[in-house]
Amino acid sequence: MSPRNPPPKNTAKGQALYAKARTLIPGGTQLLSKRPEMFLPGGWPNYYTKAKGAEVTDLDGNTFIDMSVCGIGATVLGYADPDVDNAVKAAIDGGSMTTLNSPEEVTLAELLVGLHPWSRRVRFSRAGGEAMAIAVRIARAYTNRQVIAFCGYHGWHDWYLSANLADDSSLDGHLLAGLAPKGVPRGLVGLMQPFHYNDLDGLKTIAREHGANLAAIVMEPVRNPPAPGFLEGVRQVARESGAVLVFDEVTAGFRINCGGIHLTLGVEPDIAVFAKALGNGYPISAILGREDVMSAAQETFISSTAWTERIGPTAAVATLTKYKAENVSAHLVRIGERVMAGWRAAAADANLPLDISGIPPLAHFAIKVPEAQMARTVFTQLMLDHGYLAKDAFYAMYAHTDAHVDGFIDACGIVFDQIADAARTERLSKMLRGPVAHSGFQRLT
Repeated sequence: MSPRNPPPKNTAKGQALYAKARTLIPGGTQLLSKRPEMFLPGGWPNYYTKAKGAEVTDLDGNTFIDMSVCGIGATVLGYADPDVDNAVKAAIDGGSMTTLNSPEEVTLAELLVGLHPWSRRVRFSRAGGEAMAIAVRIARAYTNRQVIAFCGYHGWHDWYLSANLADDSSLDGHLLAGLAPKGVPRGLVGLMQPFHYNDLDGLKTIAREHGANLAAIVMEPVRNPPAPGFLEGVRQVARESGAVLVFDEVTAGFRINCGGIHLTLGVEPDIAVFAKALGNGYPISAILGREDVMSAAQETFISSTAWTERIGPTAAVATLTKYKAENVSAHLVRIGERVMAGWRAAAADANLPLDISGIPPLAHFAIKVPEAQMARTVFTQLMLDHGYLAKDAFYAMYAHTDAHVDGFIDACGIVFDQIADAARTERLSKMLRGPVAHSGFQRLT
């Protein structure tokens, strides 16, 4: 059992290094989702010295069990997985870059096409955002059209941020608010048309208004369960309008099954994009699709030296090999279901109103109190005291065990009870040791 009130963790070294980083790195970090301000401003450990399995050790010598977003969803097997790391070390010993090409990229292409029989061709890059930009470029080249209908979050590139040129709030309902389109050419205005998940009528309206110039429908196949007939309807709209259907599987891929979640949902896209879990933390992304659509990649310039290094495809081949052999998806689903059930029971015991959403390996909750963001920040703060990296989301890894879940839910029960009591007595602000966490994009001063 966790103690009810463990002492706060000392994260002074991590705080000092982050203060220095902010004088050298605009925005403090390379990824918005890793900014300390998104978790616990002034208290988050910020940097690590070692990570193994589900444990992370920070600069101050604290070791935490990561029950949060776990490498922002990239380390599906767990930190420093020995099978993947050994394959990568062998690739490094053999030379990771030469004038010639890596044979592992052909092996990986065969694996991915074998997992997705509807596809025939694959291109590789190294990050999710750039892979989505490649997919959109291919779709536009194939159709010779410009307009993109989209749903969800798809990265930082101009094609996506241009949605906010006409209305700075266009992207607010697509996972990330506050994104100003500064630096994005005004000439792109009107090319991005947003629709909401499960709103088939909204997509049909876009198709009616822009059908002759609709290049692609870009969306995540799932964040929450699709309404009956929704994905099938999207597929039909794409077919009737001649638009390319692009499924962004950067986050959802390799969670529910060994491949894209669309395989379970039973709707085939024209292009599917993978990253994150594909290489268990090593940079690798894949754009795979139908032969006729993907052939357009030869008619537009898509090329990078960094996409030819050997480590990415080597890591992906090792990850997929282990994923299939160990039936990793079944473990991720089971662990995620246990966490979601544990949250639900702990919240009920504490009389804390909680909304739980997502698929089991990518679970989320929202505390339904007036000062919800403050309550979420307090949750992260108190769970850190208990030795857990935690927030309002849990991304399952193969390295997570039942013992990890048991300890985590035990601590959640204590913390939920404390938050519920503080919310009832309006003492949440007194519990907080620093600022409230950011909930979207904010410029750091």
